Amino acid sequence: EVQVVESGGGEVQAGGSLRLSCAASGFTFVDDYAIGWFRQAPGKEREGISCISSGDRTPYYANSVRGRFTIFSDKAKNTVYLQMNSLKPEDTAVYYCATVLAVSRCPTAWTYIPNYDHWGQGTQVTVSS
Repeated sequence: EVQVVESGGGEVQAGGSLRLSCAASGFTFVDDYAIGWFRQAPGKEREGISCISSGDRTPYYANSVRGRFTIFSDKAKNTVYLQMNSLKPEDTAVYYCATVLAVSRCPTAWTYIPNYDHWGQGTQVTVSS
């Protein structure tokens, strides 16, 4: 069974950093994969913020996080990370990771939620001013 599990959320002051983890099981990073990070703030729609794959040269980032967030993978741990620096109060949200199986690149519409097959339960990130 394919599963992805997020961890690493918490509360941090503005300007601080957090690193989120997305641990995958049921498939390995030796196979083709694409994993996206999304977030959903209270009262707002879920938005895609980053995507990484086995085949893309560079990851994708939303404009709202580019330059502050970095996505990377550790094949040995079968885990994708989201390093979040220079956090702002507007980054407060539940963060989710999701995977697309048997593909070597992020979807062309990588922020489109239905493109992803399996979702984690989410981890809360709260940034205080």
